Amino acid sequence: MSTIIDISKENETSPNYEKQNKFSFLVKFSSLIEKHCNQHMQKIIHSIKVGIALVLVSLLYLLDPLFEQVGENAMWAIMTVVVVFEFFAGATLSKGLLRGLGTICGGGLGCLTAVMADDLGKIGNAVVVGASVFIFGAVATYCRLIPSIKRKYDYGVMIFILTFNLVAVSGLRADKVLELARERLSTIGMGFAVCICTSLLVFPMWASDELHRLTSSNFEKLACCIEDCMKAYFSVIGEKESMPSINVSGCKSVLHSKSSDESLANFARWEPWHGRFGFYYPWEKYIKIGGLIRELASIILSMQECVGSPLQPSIPLHHAIKEPCKSVGLSIALTMRELGKSIMNMKRSQTKVLKLESIKRELNLLSTSPTLKGIANVESLAIANFLFLLMEIVDKVEVLAKEVEELGEAAGFQSK
Repeated sequence: MSTIIDISKENETSPNYEKQNKFSFLVKFSSLIEKHCNQHMQKIIHSIKVGIALVLVSLLYLLDPLFEQVGENAMWAIMTVVVVFEFFAGATLSKGLLRGLGTICGGGLGCLTAVMADDLGKIGNAVVVGASVFIFGAVATYCRLIPSIKRKYDYGVMIFILTFNLVAVSGLRADKVLELARERLSTIGMGFAVCICTSLLVFPMWASDELHRLTSSNFEKLACCIEDCMKAYFSVIGEKESMPSINVSGCKSVLHSKSSDESLANFARWEPWHGRFGFYYPWEKYIKIGGLIRELASIILSMQECVGSPLQPSIPLHHAIKEPCKSVGLSIALTMRELGKSIMNMKRSQTKVLKLESIKRELNLLSTSPTLKGIANVESLAIANFLFLLMEIVDKVEVLAKEVEELGEAAGFQSK
């Protein structure tokens, strides 16, 4: 079986190709403008929501009947709104609950310390309070350094340390400490209630929706990077021409997405049932898929370095592997887009695993073909490097496909 490759028109550009490039550029540009406008509008909405919450909580000061009930403790309600109100509803809910829990635990232990030290005299009081502050402060600070606690409960532990120290060393009698704690806790609860009502009822911003969208869009970014690598590697390069540049900004943004993905997943666990996400939605699967996507992005960046390397095979050898490799690259990109759409639309598809198996067989046949035997050592190294990275990409995409399938099973995706 022989393959005939027409090289005479490689450098010619058809009008249809130019129109297609212009059309794709307009689509990408319009989607970029739409994304920027949406993000800008979300920031405006969040700013308005914070303003509404501050107005509502300021009524504790402005209305005399309310001020007579809470007095100067209304300041703690305003502080709660300023500190707790976050962009995402899950972040606001988690921060408010952690603030309340930290206040209750810190205030309770501080009151207990005050009661124990109240009847021990001046020296005994100082010893008990000092020892308690040292022990609880040191233990709580050590807990803040534990990665799992720092990632999820750092704010609550910090509020615990602050409240415990304020109550324990306040010097007030136990009965006054209890009264002060009750008043401040009630005003903190008022501020938290205002935050939650405003965040959940007025155009809520869900961290779960953002994580779901970002995970799906990462597949599209890497698919575009793979296509760009294939186009650049198999473009016709003359003696005085340099390799065309590859836009790897998508890969770099994916590589830097770990902290944001973990934060969004943590906030999503706090959010109530909304949309298509239940109380026990498998957000840990998104973290795992995000890690695999970052590994794939690092391989694609390595392929980009391979494409730009001065160590390249000859143009005839490029043409010998051009069609099968471009076909493999196109199939990988299509599979990545299908995986992204499967997550975005929450629908399962079995065809992607079968496609990857056929892609692997095609690459194995290409690597053992007679065309690649008997070539020079330098060309052999260049081709082997490129094919190895391409096989690594296929293997990683296959693992991703299995993880997406497991996500579909755990989350109850619909079958196509």
